Amino acid sequence: MLTVDKLVNIVYNSCYMMKENNKFITTAELANLLGISRIAVFKKIQNGKIKAVKKGRNYVINTMDVSGLNDRLSVNDKKIISAAVDRTMNEYGETLRLLGKE
Repeated sequence: MLTVDKLVNIVYNSCYMMKENNKFITTAELANLLGISRIAVFKKIQNGKIKAVKKGRNYVINTMDVSGLNDRLSVNDKKIISAAVDRTMNEYGETLRLLGKE
């Protein structure tokens, strides 16, 4: 497994050779995409939940390292899912409660 130091060297030494599919984003951009604060992103980086490379004073994150980043639900998708759940609970709520007790 690559350490952060090795990743920093790779990024600095091969910056001009980066492929287009290796897109790097900032912590602020990732926070915006995930719908969380920048502080939450920093905490996830410190806890090792998000791989990041320190570039100067800032961290950069390879989008390929963030699982599910491209699979995020849009606001419209969330509304559709919420409406479907509400309809299901209205129509089958009692049945689901009874099945949950079994």
